[in-house]
Amino acid sequence: MAEIVNLNQFRKQRARNAAELRAGENRRKFGRTKEEKSSLQREREKTEKELDDKRLE
Repeated sequence: MAEIVNLNQFRKQRARNAAELRAGENRRKFGRTKEEKSSLQREREKTEKELDDKRLE
């Protein structure tokens, strides 16, 4: 006799697996490395400091 399976659970699990796969692809596609983030942050801080230095009070 075959094992009884709840199809709703099976469908939900399949959807979760597909979503996790899609999320992994998006992380690789759109994610930034730690080096890129820190570089951008340094550039932002440098620009902000230059503007503050030129500000007349």
